[in-house]
Amino acid sequence: MNLLFDSFWRALLDCFRPRVMLLSAAPLVLMAVLSVTLGNLYWETSLVWVRATLEASSIVGVVSGWMQALGLGGITSVLAPLIVIVSIMPVVVLLSLLSVALLMTPALTHFVAKQRFPQLARKEGGYFILGLGWALLSTLLALVALVVSIPLWFIPPLILVLPPLIWGWLTYRVMAFDALASHASGEERRELFRKHRLSLLGIGVFCGYLGAAPSVIWASGVLFAAAFVVLVPIGIWLYTWVFALSSLWFAHYCLQALHNLRQQRELDLPSVDEHLVEATLAEPEALPLTHDTNTKPPSAA
Repeated sequence: MNLLFDSFWRALLDCFRPRVMLLSAAPLVLMAVLSVTLGNLYWETSLVWVRATLEASSIVGVVSGWMQALGLGGITSVLAPLIVIVSIMPVVVLLSLLSVALLMTPALTHFVAKQRFPQLARKEGGYFILGLGWALLSTLLALVALVVSIPLWFIPPLILVLPPLIWGWLTYRVMAFDALASHASGEERRELFRKHRLSLLGIGVFCGYLGAAPSVIWASGVLFAAAFVVLVPIGIWLYTWVFALSSLWFAHYCLQALHNLRQQRELDLPSVDEHLVEATLAEPEALPLTHDTNTKPPSAA
């Protein structure tokens, strides 16, 4: 528990370092360029398709007629952009997480290792292709879990538990792997995952709840679609900042846990050798007999 809180405060303080603030802008620039590019290519096409789908619905047609009779305008002109905005939110969240994992987490892990663990050996147990495959597989599993659990969201308590739990599991899987990729061997990484699974999952779930803050800003963007262009970059930056905090927290926790594991193994080695020596001394007959070639056999009398 001390390791959990100690790594959190260290990560929180590191988040306000100029270098970390600058690194958090890199995913924002990438997401902004990607959003503008995809928006220019598909925004109008998506709006036309959603508008046509809404107009083909009899229920939406009746509601739209009522609103026009009241002088409020057509409902499709309001609903279409909102549906498109809500639809792209999960995609933006996933792309933000993956971009942070690829762009920020290795740099932040290197920063923590250089500051606190300069003597920690690098065993390179998680190379790039393995890390990318791990992240994609974890993301796919999280998406499946989200889709399968949607019917349970209508039960009031579960909507506050299931999505953060799934996002927390995804965050823990991706960022804990990246934090240990350079320094831990595959065997060390599996052992740390086994020993610290609950703590790592707790970090991920806590950061998943922190990720609800940008969702409030995006909800404002849904209510005021005209401000969506301004609010989305703020929301993305907050997501990257939360993910940066998560990366630093996982880096501090995982590298300290790895350091403790190696120290414990070094302390256990002498005790093993002492046991072998004691066993050898206790059984002298187990020692191999030496034959002195210079000793002559006694002559017969």
